[in-house]
Amino acid sequence: MAIDWNAVATIASPVIALFVGVWVDRLFESRSVLISYFSHVSAFRHTPSGGQPLQVHTHSVVLRNAGRKSATNVRLHHSILPEFNIWPVIVHNIETLPDGSQDILIPTLVPGEEITVSYLYFPPVTAGQVNAGVKCDQGFANQITVLLQRQFPRWFNRTAIALFIVGVVTVCYLVYVGFTVIAM
Repeated sequence: MAIDWNAVATIASPVIALFVGVWVDRLFESRSVLISYFSHVSAFRHTPSGGQPLQVHTHSVVLRNAGRKSATNVRLHHSILPEFNIWPVIVHNIETLPDGSQDILIPTLVPGEEITVSYLYFPPVTAGQVNAGVKCDQGFANQITVLLQRQFPRWFNRTAIALFIVGVVTVCYLVYVGFTVIAM
């Protein structure tokens, strides 16, 4: 039995167009994209003059709207809410939930806005016991892992890209020459 490729193409074209259309719509849709990450986690030992040593813990959570639409009713959920500071200063409220946990509620994060929430607390509380997730009306925040790395100057990056392109072109040329020699 022979396959009628015209019939297959006639049936497959609208299905493929549907998926491509959904993908393009999702790609260019104006939506908020909330990203959160820990910028640091630290512990300090402080000994006041003539006093007992004191252990102090601190960490910061960075929250950024990387989308093209404002994120509304951003909630930073906390199992335990210690002393905190939000920089830059923005309007926020504290809501206590029925189970005793608390949320920092930020009414709006505009596109491109980034805030840092710094926490200060004492043992036995740890960073894992403080934060319990970030969400907004548009969905949950993407928690990403970040690492500090060296930033090279622009001239260095452009030189590296140019050398990479020269290398790729050279390899393609050598493969082409190799195939033409084999074909002879």
